[in-house]
Amino acid sequence: MRTLQLIDALDAGGAERMAVNYANALLGKVAFSGLVATRKEGPLKDQLEPGVSYLYLNKEKTLDLNAIARLREFVQLHQVSIVHAHGTTFFIAILLKFVVPRLKIVWHDHNGARSNQKKGHNKVLIFCSYFFSSIIVVNQQLEEWATRNLFTRKIIYLPNFTLPNPNEEKQTILKGQTEKRIVCLSNLRHPKNHLTLTKAFSNTGLAKKGWTLHFVGKDYKDEYANTLKECIFELQVEQYVFLYDSCSDVDFILSQAEIGVLASYYEGFPVTLLEYGIAGLAVISTNVGYCGSIIQHNTNGLLFDPTVIGELEQHFLSLCNDATWRYALGQQLKKDVAELYSTDVLITKVLQHYQSL
Repeated sequence: MRTLQLIDALDAGGAERMAVNYANALLGKVAFSGLVATRKEGPLKDQLEPGVSYLYLNKEKTLDLNAIARLREFVQLHQVSIVHAHGTTFFIAILLKFVVPRLKIVWHDHNGARSNQKKGHNKVLIFCSYFFSSIIVVNQQLEEWATRNLFTRKIIYLPNFTLPNPNEEKQTILKGQTEKRIVCLSNLRHPKNHLTLTKAFSNTGLAKKGWTLHFVGKDYKDEYANTLKECIFELQVEQYVFLYDSCSDVDFILSQAEIGVLASYYEGFPVTLLEYGIAGLAVISTNVGYCGSIIQHNTNGLLFDPTVIGELEQHFLSLCNDATWRYALGQQLKKDVAELYSTDVLITKVLQHYQSL
């Protein structure tokens, strides 16, 4: 098999990390493993293994004939047989199939919000699904949605996985006191709910006990980011809530924290929770998408309704005031992630799926 991962950008987002993970994990298990970034490069480019063949298209518009021609040349040169298109790259993947008909297109849906969307919001996707060989989804709700609304008959659910980055440069030093840091790995976008996190942290008064909150994720310098910064200033927690923008040394960052938190209004399958688990952090997670399957409340983490700030405040207080419980929850999640989301098991399933096409 000769496989290619297709992704729009290489910013540190969930779908982007999975595209890189697949490209790296398949290396040595298939005859060819490549990755193409269509629109934008980013910090995840540095996490690609040296053996992964890479191309940046610099696609500038939806119908970019020059980009399609460069992608076709790359595919033909490396005799790619399967294109694994993540997220919105399904469109250029189908245009590619029109000029290279022999290709098998696997579309990977990471968008947890899609399960609540109507067909009218997905007309292009529905049309393109005629040409997919298969669909991979990251939770059961997306599997049900795809079965109801798309024309592809081969649809499978596969959980995400994460890989360590052995080449990671340790460069991001978190501010605040050791053993009193709470971290949130989420790009600054509205669905990630940073405002609720900030307000809940402020309301608990934990800053007075030395605790700090750290937001690690791309700052788009837009209205949402400005609103978050204004909120931090108005609540007078500038000395306790810190923004780091996008960082590539995630493992090192998490090694400096005690608690990992995720507060999104919707999620597909958050790789972030797996990363928290591998790091042994105590986790407070939103109870949306697949989060409630990864996190078992009061067993390996704590769940809350992202619209109920009081639940989040109580969880903050509970974990920050009980080091023994923090440790126990973190170690249990670490064990669960290792057993249930093993890279070897999941890559074996992907290879079996590829072979069935």
